[in-house]
Amino acid sequence: MHDTVWFEIQGTPAVSIASTEFVDAAQTQAQALGMLDAQRVFVAHPIQDATDDEMRAKGDEVVEQVIAALRS
Repeated sequence: MHDTVWFEIQGTPAVSIASTEFVDAAQTQAQALGMLDAQRVFVAHPIQDATDDEMRAKGDEVVEQVIAALRS
């Protein structure tokens, strides 16, 4: 969230991507950083043991959400 907020303050659209395990943490960080509307997209958890192909599939599942977040 810190990077997303920094880029947004600079005027560059940004979106944080994390696993669903971090939904609450991302909300808390966005609030603490004073940017509740900071864009974020979540991929299915877990990711730690995911293979490269599984990670590509997770990315494919959210790519349209990321593009939409960057356009908003």
